[in-house]
Amino acid sequence: MAIKFYNTLTKEKLEFKPLEENTVRMYSCGPTVYSYAHIGNFRAYIFMDTLRRVLKYNGHNLKHVMNITDVGHLESDADEGEDKMEKAAKKENKNPYEIATYYTDIFFRDMERLKIEKPEIIAKATEHIPEMLEFVKGLIENGYAYETSRGIYFDISKLDKYPVLSNRNIEDQIAGARVDVDEEKKSPYDFALWIKAPENHIMKWESPWGMSYPGWHIECSAMGRKYLGDEFDIHTGGIDHIPTHHENEIAQSKGLTGKIPAKYWMHVEFLQVDGGKMSKSLGNVYTLDQLQEKGIEPLAYKLFCFTAHYRTKLNFTFETAQANQKALTRLREGFVKQLEGTQKIEEAQIKEYENRFLETINDDLNIPAAMGIIWEIVRSQKQSKQFAELLLKFDQVLGLDLANSKTYLEQAKNIELPEEIQKLVEERRKARQEKNWALSDEIRDTLQEKGYIVKDTKEGMSIEIC
Repeated sequence: MAIKFYNTLTKEKLEFKPLEENTVRMYSCGPTVYSYAHIGNFRAYIFMDTLRRVLKYNGHNLKHVMNITDVGHLESDADEGEDKMEKAAKKENKNPYEIATYYTDIFFRDMERLKIEKPEIIAKATEHIPEMLEFVKGLIENGYAYETSRGIYFDISKLDKYPVLSNRNIEDQIAGARVDVDEEKKSPYDFALWIKAPENHIMKWESPWGMSYPGWHIECSAMGRKYLGDEFDIHTGGIDHIPTHHENEIAQSKGLTGKIPAKYWMHVEFLQVDGGKMSKSLGNVYTLDQLQEKGIEPLAYKLFCFTAHYRTKLNFTFETAQANQKALTRLREGFVKQLEGTQKIEEAQIKEYENRFLETINDDLNIPAAMGIIWEIVRSQKQSKQFAELLLKFDQVLGLDLANSKTYLEQAKNIELPEEIQKLVEERRKARQEKNWALSDEIRDTLQEKGYIVKDTKEGMSIEIC
């Protein structure tokens, strides 16, 4: 069955045909490891994971590269501000490499909690300085780059077209949009390939242009080319990468090889919070740990991401997240019931579900519709191990770890409650002993708002994560 993906480059949904018959070569923009990755970041990596899984489900092998940006990402895409790694190092009074190691480890810990598969190749920017230098030298030799007292810049006037992904007017282009960034630039829209380091700059390397460090965009072009060649199949990232980072990747590659590096460019939409943009100033940038503190598992957040197509905005609220925590529990319970079922299911019905699921996921990763099929099976009045096996097969795409449903359900019954929750539980127990039913109900509602379900049974009161 054919797979169709929406291609940002062509602005249409196209049948996917890999350049090589047996292997899909893919590049994904990874994290800048100066701080904790937040849930908005992880929407992009859940999308990346789903794409991987759909390709593998269809029988493709993968050669997938994801970079780790541990140098060169300035605060502004317009080649302004401090390197994010250096700024974090100063703030935490640590070596930039210590910062990078710490946050990289946390990032991969969170990837595992979300059951996101690790790409075949993890490429750290600081380990590929020679490749970046050779790339920049090649651009200079080809006449696409020039030197100023500040660094080496890409000359966009040499391109036949720029930009090509966003189709924006160049006057609207973000990178280098301020003329006063470097008065020596030929055009305010030329962007930095290599930056000459001030004397007090920590992360810098020897180069033909003195002690310096790479720009952000050059790392992905250099590492993608090293591992995947001049042309590969798919490049992924968030839609925020389209107008600057990915445009500049394409420009660099065209300047060196004359080719657009990826055949398909796929981008995931923004995650909003409470109907608006995530912002540190608004205090609504959440990590997986912060969700966990509210009783929301990482896999419940992943399930929440499956409620919208990757190319549509998704609005996060704690109410919807808690609803998806409940839904995850119901999904696990439904799987266990099917696993313990004894009814026989006709092979034709199994095949019908398989065909519908494949058709859905192959239609530009329509996971919300695929989840509709999952729920249809879970809620079936027929309970059968055949359905459980089918759910496990489909979970190869979803990555919700349904195989361990029993374990998760048992853990939910034996959770270690935070001190604040324990105190509320004790207050409710006391209220019930005193027959203060109004207070008991009030505390029950408060616990539910915080992500905990209270159940009153003959054996007493029990608490579960909702």
